[in-house]
Amino acid sequence: MGVAMCSSRSNETTPTFLELSVVLGLAAASLAAPSQPPYGYSPPPSYQSPAQYNFDWVVKDDYSTNDYGHQESRDGYNTQGSYYVQLPDGRLQKVTYHVDGDSGYVAEVTYEGQAHYQAHQPSYHPTPAYQPTPSYHTTPSYHPTPSYRPTPSYRPRPHH
Repeated sequence: MGVAMCSSRSNETTPTFLELSVVLGLAAASLAAPSQPPYGYSPPPSYQSPAQYNFDWVVKDDYSTNDYGHQESRDGYNTQGSYYVQLPDGRLQKVTYHVDGDSGYVAEVTYEGQAHYQAHQPSYHPTPAYQPTPSYHTTPSYHPTPSYRPTPSYRPRPHH
């Protein structure tokens, strides 16, 4: 005999507790997930806004007599700045420049002070420390002696 099973919920569409728990769990997990991938990823920067910056630096060292610096500022396509260097001849060279759009790099070079040149005084006077000596001796270390006495192989004729 066969047993017929009959469900009390034949064509109902009411979700069960288990189905409802799974759907709510998935919804909570998707809301808790980060919107960006992990490990510090950030979207690439947008360069749509014009560049804007300002900087300057200076080196002044009395011991080595280094004296130079640079200053620049930019707002969009307008850039301006200057740099300078203390030259070995005592003058100060300054370069003031600007770039405005497509005008290119426009520079003005100026010098302050008078050039001073010292008379040439060599600071190095070499003294030869190396005295070469020959590595050979001009006199032989042995005295050769012939091991035989040569005798003439002919006899000269007597003179009359």
